Amino acid sequence: MIASRPRLRWASLLAAALALTSTYAADLKVGVSSSLSGPLSALGIPYEKGVRAAYALHPEIGGRKVQLIVLDDASDPTTAARNARKLISEDKVDVLIGTSGVPGSLAMASVAREMQAPLISPTPFNLPAADSSWTVTVSQAFPVMVNAVVERMKKSGVKTVGFIGYADALGDLAYDSLVKSADAAGIKVVSNERYGRTDASVAGQVLKILAARPDAVFAGNSGSPGALPYLALKDRGYRGSIYGTHGLINVDFVRVASAAADGLMVPSGPVMVADELPAGNAAREPALAFRSVYRRLHGTLPEDAFSAYTFDAWLLFADAAARVDRKMEPGTPQFRAALRDAIVSTKSLAGANGTYNFRPGQPYGLEQPSVVVIRLEKGAWRLVP
Repeated sequence: MIASRPRLRWASLLAAALALTSTYAADLKVGVSSSLSGPLSALGIPYEKGVRAAYALHPEIGGRKVQLIVLDDASDPTTAARNARKLISEDKVDVLIGTSGVPGSLAMASVAREMQAPLISPTPFNLPAADSSWTVTVSQAFPVMVNAVVERMKKSGVKTVGFIGYADALGDLAYDSLVKSADAAGIKVVSNERYGRTDASVAGQVLKILAARPDAVFAGNSGSPGALPYLALKDRGYRGSIYGTHGLINVDFVRVASAAADGLMVPSGPVMVADELPAGNAAREPALAFRSVYRRLHGTLPEDAFSAYTFDAWLLFADAAARVDRKMEPGTPQFRAALRDAIVSTKSLAGANGTYNFRPGQPYGLEQPSVVVIRLEKGAWRLVP
């Protein structure tokens, strides 16, 4: 059951986090599974940094101290599912956050439904209907982000585009989103090449793409393994435009891809250009607060698009937990069910990536996100006007 008292807004949440007293003995527990090792660590490490920044800002909620438990799933979906089971059954967490890839996130969503614990995912995915009642995601819907890139292609006069992506659920999601948006824009997708996250070369796939002579190439991948297509394209003298997903906005990708990704254009949420947001933008205050606490905690400003997602996941949890009946005991099935109900009824919650509005059975809350396109220029991301 959810209390009917007024919701906490961003400003009051921020103030409350700085001056709360622990009037309850029971702690709230948050269980995080992230890929701190393995091929997805370029995403998983920023996810962990983002959630720790949020925890530093909001260590207490509604008079209760919050305990944060972080586990490494080593980029393995089976381990992610096992972590989720342990966190729920042994650690008695009230909410799950994770993980760093689509396969692992789907595995966690299945466990969340089975064990009836709310899951907040920082990763976008097409969620099976059976799992949608216990899982939401704080990332933008993938088709919305890809469509922003396709619109940029159209403005640039692109008529044909080659696709290369991971041979997994993320690659499928990226390809399907590209085909739908490209078709509407009058752009023809001339290839559908795939590769594994642990592959050492994509030379064969790139040769097939070049044989189709596309005006542009779009890669559906993420993290440092996402650099392979761009490296191979540069090696073979490709001079067309290159595009990708927001999964490439991280330091490891920039380091590995180096000059091969110069000119790469990807979509991004507003947090990457927080300083340029107008004063009336709802994301400006939480985005600047995120960047400030991140710098205090980690010694540098964030250079990725991932850490802000887990920061927003914590804001969503904090807002929902503050609205659960104060008589309910954390760590119980009843509290988890009430917390789930509060999460899926969230309205007008300002986060670093935009404003969140959820509905039961609808995992995406950023229905109208502010999407910008940014370009990699000599190792730095710049806003494309």
